[in-house]
Amino acid sequence: MKKQLLSFGLWLMVSVSGISAQKYSNEFLAIGVGGRAHGMSGAQAALTDDITAAYWNAAGLSQITAPMQSGAMHAEWFGGVGKYDWIGFGKSLNRERSSYLAFSLIRLGIDNIPYTINLVNTDGTINYDNVTEFSAADYAFMGSYAQKLKNPAFSVGGTMKVIRRKIGSFAGAWGFGADAGAQYRKGALMLGIQGRDLTTTFNAWSFDFTEDIRSTWDTTGNALPVSNIEITKPSFVFGGAYKFKLGKETTLTPALDLVWTTDGQRNVLISSKAISIDPRFGVEMDYKKFLQIRVGVGNFQRVKDDFNPAKENLSMQPNFGVGLRFGRVKIDYALTDIGNVSAVQYSHIFSLLVDFKEKKAKGGN
Repeated sequence: MKKQLLSFGLWLMVSVSGISAQKYSNEFLAIGVGGRAHGMSGAQAALTDDITAAYWNAAGLSQITAPMQSGAMHAEWFGGVGKYDWIGFGKSLNRERSSYLAFSLIRLGIDNIPYTINLVNTDGTINYDNVTEFSAADYAFMGSYAQKLKNPAFSVGGTMKVIRRKIGSFAGAWGFGADAGAQYRKGALMLGIQGRDLTTTFNAWSFDFTEDIRSTWDTTGNALPVSNIEITKPSFVFGGAYKFKLGKETTLTPALDLVWTTDGQRNVLISSKAISIDPRFGVEMDYKKFLQIRVGVGNFQRVKDDFNPAKENLSMQPNFGVGLRFGRVKIDYALTDIGNVSAVQYSHIFSLLVDFKEKKAKGGN
């Protein structure tokens, strides 16, 4: 495990030397929140209707019927090396206009990374007591607002993001950006659109290296990174969903999202030098609004064949999820294979949603 942590730490430190690149910037914000969403492979732009909408499409916050709602999620990757956490809280501001305000916090972190720069003494001897630890973590604080329009079938919303990225005491960045979205709901039909990083989100990086670090990196032939700005280009999500009734108490809702990125050619299903399109498909079956079963598929990639480099195989990421509602409490679970290329890496994702009632005023009925 320590070797894994050290490898991750070195990778993180070295990777920031190329922060001027724009592709895959702030990728920790591409993971997503909520067990429901992960069970459906992220097909949420049209479907999202709870506190997780602050991430998937802020317009969906207007669909929350509870006066207040909170949520939390925890997930781990690579045998617990990487930990991903989310917490959110929202409150209705005007029920007549279905306006909603929400605040969320996301953290992706790798903790307890061995710091071995002082492992070898000046006389060449090794002293393990000199090994300390540091963390590499990314944070995003989001403030979101949504409301329905005069035509209640339409709703709009937006999110302001403050980003903090930190690698021990060596490097850190502050960033700012904004998302916006809209939803249309008429009967069983749901449509959604979200624009991410519409302001062209930026991270301003700064570095603070001690003389020991500078000397070691110079001796080993590594170039120290310099302060600069990392850019996240806009992307767009177009989504649709339709709710079919299967009897009086069961519904089946398929949903499809198309994620359009503008940061160059990516290894996705539809790819070009200017725009790449990554589809996500999910299905949710709901029984009595008590039990939900979900499946999804996404992350389509073309992978070269190990035995025939000239041949490419289509790879995809299957997801599965279950949801249970007990009164004002909802528990969601998702199982996702984040590897599915050369090694299977199953991850268990849990999230919790709680509705709160407003306190009645004294003297009220």
